[in-house]
Amino acid sequence: MIEDPAALLAALPESPGVYRMLGAAGELLYVGKAKNLHRRVASYFRGRGLSARIALMVRQVVRLETTVTRSEADALLLENNLIKGLHPKYNIVFRDDKSYPGILITAERFPRIAFHRGSAPAGGRCYGPFPGAAAVRESLHLLQKVFRLRTCEDSVFRNRSRPCLLHQIGRCSAPCVGLIDERAYVADLRMAEWFLQGRHGEVIERLSARMSEAANALDFEAAARLRDEIRSLQQVLHRNVVSTGEARDADIVAAASADGVVCVNLAMVRGGRHLGDHAHFPHNAAECDAGEALAAFIGQHYGSYPAPARILVAAPIGAQFAELGSALAASGARIDRPRGEIERGWMEMAEQGARLAIRARAADSARGGQRLELLARALGLPEVPRRIECFDISHTQGEATVASCVVFEGGRPQRSAYRRYNVTGIAPGDDYAAMRQVIGRRYGKVAAGEGRRPDLVLIDGGRGQLGVAIAVLRDLGLADLPALGIAKGEGRKAEFDQLVFPGTSTGAKLAAMDPALHLVQEIRDEAHRFAITGHRAARSRARRTSSLEEIEGIGPARRKRLLAHFGGLAGVVAASAEDLCRVPGIDARLAERIFGRLH
Repeated sequence: MIEDPAALLAALPESPGVYRMLGAAGELLYVGKAKNLHRRVASYFRGRGLSARIALMVRQVVRLETTVTRSEADALLLENNLIKGLHPKYNIVFRDDKSYPGILITAERFPRIAFHRGSAPAGGRCYGPFPGAAAVRESLHLLQKVFRLRTCEDSVFRNRSRPCLLHQIGRCSAPCVGLIDERAYVADLRMAEWFLQGRHGEVIERLSARMSEAANALDFEAAARLRDEIRSLQQVLHRNVVSTGEARDADIVAAASADGVVCVNLAMVRGGRHLGDHAHFPHNAAECDAGEALAAFIGQHYGSYPAPARILVAAPIGAQFAELGSALAASGARIDRPRGEIERGWMEMAEQGARLAIRARAADSARGGQRLELLARALGLPEVPRRIECFDISHTQGEATVASCVVFEGGRPQRSAYRRYNVTGIAPGDDYAAMRQVIGRRYGKVAAGEGRRPDLVLIDGGRGQLGVAIAVLRDLGLADLPALGIAKGEGRKAEFDQLVFPGTSTGAKLAAMDPALHLVQEIRDEAHRFAITGHRAARSRARRTSSLEEIEGIGPARRKRLLAHFGGLAGVVAASAEDLCRVPGIDARLAERIFGRLH
């Protein structure tokens, strides 16, 4: 612990900023933000009001570093970046394996709408976030049905010669073939954006005005279509909007704890529509209470995503939220308690969702533990295999061979530990050589004392692949590492899959409904999915690369001239050395080199 906190505190400014607490070995213990650095840091050394977890942390602090920021909002952003980038030991950390989804509107002449994750590309606009993919797809379906905006990729859009099926079923206005002009399309797009912004009343008023104009012009077909569009919007609003008399944006953040597990549930309301919720489980949250987890989540989440006008929390708005609230105020957001029957109903739903998520997680964990125990019994292992690593090889007739390694801990996938290996230097299609290479690369480090040792190695394949893996493990001094193969059954049907044990000539079949077999199949299928995804990406990259790029002396300009002169790579391949010399910038020596490399 810091020997003289008073001297340290005397040097701290009364300014907003971020502080970092470090241990004896220089390890980062905690990152925090403060409206007033002096007062905030001093609160840790008064010796009262600290939780057991934070008190333990303070006893380990030997050094303090601070960064003064211009405002509380800057401090909130910096704290969020440091927590997510450095993973301090005592910070409660919320991690998402993928970003929240949203709806992207691109920047082309006839913009398209699309499902999107991450920040918007240049010129585009992204609406969201939504709590899940289902909410995005429902909104996209409604926007297509009412506003008939295009969803096709640019490569498809530019090459259409007649309307697609979506136009035939009334889901697209077919700007690709000129069935709607740019001005009318942009007007539809503007109303779609109003709808996404929660301006539902204005959208329905505009559509109603169009319907009246069409009816007055005796265009009853158009009037009927507009009537149906208005009804579609109203049906969605009646189903989703709580009749509050206003279109409001709010996030409802609720926390619950049970049996040492803390869950923070985020529910989103946009334009009065309740879009659903999403449960988050923090890391480094041992002995923390629901209030601490709630404050940590708000600080981290709104450092990455825009905050709505109101953030509703059930906990009293006390000191732990005061600094968060003032930091978020710069963006126009306010941390608040639920007001009125409707908002209290939203909060009750969010809290119930958090409790149910904890219960479901506990049930899933118990199920995973049971399946692992059954697997250990089936394999005759002395201990339950907590960490299982599975390997698969993927290629297309030897092209772009990729191996995958997926990791399951406690019966659940640990995606951050997944790895892919590009396999090179082997005969095309030699799965045994590929397996030998990837097992050597993976466990060579383990044998050298680096990386974590698994409790069970699973090989997607029969006796041959398993035999190769065991031989490599033996050479590395890891012969005691349990290994198992899983071979496809007759007709590649899952119920006929067989487990292959080392040193046996035949496979062993478990009952089709055995949970242990289901666990092995789940891990095998995940390894296959991860391998084939990597293989397809590698194959696509290889096929997009022109063989001309590999020829010395052929840069982008010469390659472009060659392809333009001969009408593509096939024409270049068919050309003689004399023909190649006729291209500007290609002399006789370079022409001979090109011809020799292509034949």
